[in-house]
Amino acid sequence: MTAGGGRRSEAGDPAAAAAARAFRDERAAVLATLIRHVGDFQLAEDAVQDAFASAVVAWRRDGVPANPGAWITVAARRRAIDRLRRDRSVADRAERVAELVRLDAREHPSVSEDESTITDDRLRLIFTCCHPALALPARVALTLRALGGLSTGEIARAFLVSEPTMGKRIVRAKRKIADAHIPYRVPADEELPDRLRGVLRVVYLIFNEGYAASDGDRLVRAELCSEAIRLGRLLCELMPDDAEVWGLLALMLLHDGRRAARVDREGRYVPLGEQDRSLWDEDRIREGLRTLESAVRLRRPGEYQLQAAITAVHIQADDGDATDWAQIADLYGALAKLSPSPVVELNRAAAVGFAAGPQAGLELLEPLLGDPALERYQPLYAVHAELLRRAGDSAGAATAYERAIALSRNAVERVELERRLEALKSG
Repeated sequence: MTAGGGRRSEAGDPAAAAAARAFRDERAAVLATLIRHVGDFQLAEDAVQDAFASAVVAWRRDGVPANPGAWITVAARRRAIDRLRRDRSVADRAERVAELVRLDAREHPSVSEDESTITDDRLRLIFTCCHPALALPARVALTLRALGGLSTGEIARAFLVSEPTMGKRIVRAKRKIADAHIPYRVPADEELPDRLRGVLRVVYLIFNEGYAASDGDRLVRAELCSEAIRLGRLLCELMPDDAEVWGLLALMLLHDGRRAARVDREGRYVPLGEQDRSLWDEDRIREGLRTLESAVRLRRPGEYQLQAAITAVHIQADDGDATDWAQIADLYGALAKLSPSPVVELNRAAAVGFAAGPQAGLELLEPLLGDPALERYQPLYAVHAELLRRAGDSAGAATAYERAIALSRNAVERVELERRLEALKSG
């Protein structure tokens, strides 16, 4: 959803632009808090959607409020009251309405009264979404939808499934929470480790969508990166003895430290080896390396620590040509044993292609080209094209580039692939 009725109205429309910013910045917090009060995912989502739709109309008439987030919170709560009063099928609707009306009458209605192990409503919502009664893919998908604000299509591409399939999965997850009366609460301390895997996956995918957006005209969605890092820090406070929590935070910090150099001033994609390293955030990178050291000291290796170690090797090279690709290939080999997946094998093939030559990479890549899970996975064909180009097969590389371009839904990545294809044909 784009607040204000779409991109057309945002240009030259302060109210629409402010509503769009509020949607990006405030939606997750407002939704999480409202779900806590009404106990119903769909009702809360509908009320929040109503609030953002009404914001543009009201703000055009009255001006943008000093605190858009607080305005949205109050508006969403009142829309929830209206919906509850109309919906006589809700058994305890009178109690819910009374609670919302009580909150609405307070002088500062957006301030939460609850104290718990996890004081942040968004983190509480993540743990609720990641209840063991839900299958892991459903936990991740629902939380990405509720907390990250990602569209069903974006989540579907992250999971390599169709959009209708993902839509049904999210609906089933919401229904399961309602039917099973899964409580919206912080798990007991002894339950936290079992719930952590899905939580980490959620935070990782939120960051990943922010760092390399699967759709749209921006490569980076900084608000998602920041949200994921914020949640990662909270997880470290909550579970300081878990190495993978620190590993995930390290991975996100190290990637995020390079964010400003990923596109040039015209918004064009810049490959890692060609990035202007003076644009890197050295403070964030140092924090990431320290965080990785904290994870390693706990002596419990995991997939996020290995990914962070791979990123650290890239960062610590003096330049792109000095990258220790053999070490990166070895780390991907360890990751493939610990957490095997087609995507890990794809990355290992790319690393081997740099460490041992393109032909060695192509040999590893060959089985992946027939994997149904990767049939529409753009990076597979982009890597294939690069390896074929370096191996001297220009015709094959062109075909692979064309396939990657056809599958690319991000405008920045697509333009870069088109540039590489043009360079191949003209060279």
